[in-house]
Amino acid sequence: MEQSYRIGVGASEVVFSTGKLAKQSSAAVLGQHGETSVLVAVNMTPSPREGLDFFPLLVDYEERYYAAGKIPGGFIKREGRPSETAILSARCIDRSIRSLFPDHMRNDVHVVATVMTVDQKNPPEFWPSTPPPWPSCSRISPGEGPWGRCVWGSWTESSW
Repeated sequence: MEQSYRIGVGASEVVFSTGKLAKQSSAAVLGQHGETSVLVAVNMTPSPREGLDFFPLLVDYEERYYAAGKIPGGFIKREGRPSETAILSARCIDRSIRSLFPDHMRNDVHVVATVMTVDQKNPPEFWPSTPPPWPSCSRISPGEGPWGRCVWGSWTESSW
């Protein structure tokens, strides 16, 4: 069953669609802002792992060259290791959702955010951790109440 959620952000609109892509995942949401789109797929094991004293949450943020229209060629044929931005984006997603799961939960949860397209105007890092993708994850929904993510920075003449 396909569903779409539309949210106005300033003068533009963000669209979250579910039920169309990654149907074998426990839940999958495609977020679009302008021409930038990010697919967030979430999987969870049906039963908890025994003997763990922590919540096994794994978050991957995958940037691909094809998202920006670049196809690697020549000597470099593969994507290589994740960029610093990808690592920090995965950590931000992890930190924003980890505390919302119940303390006693020991099921493996794997979140994969894949940048599908980038328009160089709308940043793709922000949308995977926003709340609209998560209500569609009925059996994975991490908790009640609103949450979000804020990114800020400071610019001076010499450095950040």
